Amino acid sequence: MKVVLLAGGFGTRISEESHLRPKPMIEIGGKPILWHIMKYYSSFGFNEFIICCGYKQHVIKEWFANYYLHNSDITLDFTKGNEMTVHNNVAEPWKVTMIDTGLNTMTGGRIKRIQPYVGNEPFMLTYGDGVSNVDLNALVRFHQEHGKIATMTAVNVGQQFGVLEIDKDGTINKFREKNDSDGGVINAGYMVLNPEIFDYIDGDDTVFEKKPLETVAAEGQLKAYMHKGFWKCMDTQRDKEQLEKMIASGEAPWMVW
Repeated sequence: MKVVLLAGGFGTRISEESHLRPKPMIEIGGKPILWHIMKYYSSFGFNEFIICCGYKQHVIKEWFANYYLHNSDITLDFTKGNEMTVHNNVAEPWKVTMIDTGLNTMTGGRIKRIQPYVGNEPFMLTYGDGVSNVDLNALVRFHQEHGKIATMTAVNVGQQFGVLEIDKDGTINKFREKNDSDGGVINAGYMVLNPEIFDYIDGDDTVFEKKPLETVAAEGQLKAYMHKGFWKCMDTQRDKEQLEKMIASGEAPWMVW
């Protein structure tokens, strides 16, 4: 199953670093948070990624293009016409497709643009700035068993993100943006989607968290996979510092590799 990563936004709330690079490329523990997310998916055997690029897309493309070289020990022999000998390397079992989904495209529009690369099959989707220890195998099984169009991982944390109203069998009856009086269960990303989801996205101006998710929820086609473990979004510099402390202490729940 392919994994789609939303990595094209401006990251304005962590502008201390996002003026230099896309937020998913901001490093924690010496590697971009996007790499951490991909390593976690890979630990479950999900190794084919589609990255929705936009803002400063060249940073993402250049980083992955040079990944093999940067993780290898090499000898460059300029006396032999720039001959390069690779002594050892650390390679990932990944296939990474990086697509320019537009500078100002909304989240739904970015997903719509990668439809040709997903094909007519279910796929996984998450944001490029949140790490978790969600059981991805259990998430996929849950999605396959209920047979609805969409599954999103739901967590119970301090309120910042889209609000879910969930009934006893896990059906999300309503999806909406948060307001100041909210608390409780929120959208954590880590979704599994059937290809029918593309029919709910109009174009570049579509915000995925608005009309598409609101509509599938109203139709009873959106299910919640409840995750009671760790989840953290790197939305601010303070969030980044907290993640860095977890890594430094050896207590980063998502680092299972």
